Amino acid sequence: MAEPCELTILMPCLNEAETLAICIDKARAYLLRSGVDGEVLIADNGSTDGSQAIAEAHGARVVPIAERGYGSALRGGIKAARGRFVIMGDSDDSYDFSALDPFVARLRDGWQLVMGNRFQGGIKPNAMPPLHRYLGNPVLTGIGRLLFRSPCGDFHCGLRGFDRAAILSLDLQTQGMEFASEMVIKATVSRLRLTEVPTTLSPDGRSRPPHLRSWRDGWRHLRFLLLFSPRWLFLYPGVAALVAGLAVMACLLPGPKSLFGATFDIHTLLYASLAVSVGYQSVLFWVFAKVYGMREGIVPPDPWFRGIIDVATLERGLIAALVLLIMGIGIGVRAVSAWDAVGYGGLSPSSMMRLVIPSALAILLAFQTGYGTFFLSVLEIRATRAPPGE
Repeated sequence: MAEPCELTILMPCLNEAETLAICIDKARAYLLRSGVDGEVLIADNGSTDGSQAIAEAHGARVVPIAERGYGSALRGGIKAARGRFVIMGDSDDSYDFSALDPFVARLRDGWQLVMGNRFQGGIKPNAMPPLHRYLGNPVLTGIGRLLFRSPCGDFHCGLRGFDRAAILSLDLQTQGMEFASEMVIKATVSRLRLTEVPTTLSPDGRSRPPHLRSWRDGWRHLRFLLLFSPRWLFLYPGVAALVAGLAVMACLLPGPKSLFGATFDIHTLLYASLAVSVGYQSVLFWVFAKVYGMREGIVPPDPWFRGIIDVATLERGLIAALVLLIMGIGIGVRAVSAWDAVGYGGLSPSSMMRLVIPSALAILLAFQTGYGTFFLSVLEIRATRAPPGE
């Protein structure tokens, strides 16, 4: 086993022969100048241009990472790092590895994740495409700050330092470019000590196109942000649809209503019941996602939510479903009685649908509740047997 050190400067690499040497030389020069006990580690993701030999010739340690992807390379590199602290950055010469003092100082002060902020430090001409600078990065960062209350002002800066043990404890999983967002989100949710330092961004030193694909990787970042925030994806839209649908149904069940010269009747009532059903299902999905997230350590424990789930047992859920089912059938029986009263002949759609729609909605909610509580019970079952092959 090699001796541990204070700092690992980690660079993911996939065919970076043009710029890898200068990045390593800058990093090694920083270690020599600053007196920091450290290493330069290249997480090679299957280069075929001789990058491995270049890295070794310039004094870096190379660890091969078989699983493809930016996130995969970095996860493998972090696990292989010998440093207590890790500073990671792209090996395309866009980040200055000779100016790492602010990162090291913050890490020594006890900060567990130190993010670079390119918008504070300066973006040189042609270093970032206008689409990324004025739309992609600000929008995705703004969404991340809103959803997770993160203090980070540049979610996608590739130059960042962190306490290796703290980041390993987050159990990062993503394989692609969304790894950058996953690290910030999980660090924020887990309440790691997070801060920022200004850093600069220079034009990419390679002659070939970058690995980043704007729209594809942007969508992967956005998708990850939404999946990690079930409140905004499921709960808030669901509650809004549920409350709005119930309010409209309450207004229209007694009879048609006119507003601004328009008459709202059973057609609007039907769509309102649809909103109630969709909203209710969305809230159930939030419950499922929250339970799963807490079980897998994706979101922190929530005692208030845990208390509600403990009360909402399978038996109580089935009782609630049965009550809804009885209500729905009861209203349906009343509708059939009204039909019987006219000899099973023609009926007024306006009056009859005011019975049929609530009846159908109550029956639908009953099945959603029953199946939902069964599924929630499945999520609560913890596997005690190891998977096959282990």
